[in-house]
Amino acid sequence: MIERQPDHLRVTAPMVMANARGLLDAGRAAFKQTREVVDLGAVTEADSSALAVMLGWLRAAEGQGTHLTFTNTPAGVRSLAELYGIADLFPLA
Repeated sequence: MIERQPDHLRVTAPMVMANARGLLDAGRAAFKQTREVVDLGAVTEADSSALAVMLGWLRAAEGQGTHLTFTNTPAGVRSLAELYGIADLFPLA
C-alpha cells in the first residue's frame, strides 16, 4: 500500500473507501522522519475517502512532530478538495 523510497513515501494502492482504513493505518506506521513527502503519483483510482485519509495522515503526522507534504496529487482529488472548500488544508508540493 505504501512503499518507502529513499526520499519519500509512495502510495501504490487505490485511495478508495475499501482501502481507506488500511491506508490510514499504513501511513501512520510509515511516518518515521521529521519531514515526509507522500507521493500520490501511482494512485490510479481515488474517491472522496482519499481526502479523509490525507486529513488523517496530517493529524497523525502533526501528533508525531512530522511535517507532511503531498506530491503528484491526482487531479480528481484536488478537484474534490476544492469543491469541499478544504484545498488549503493540504500542503502540496
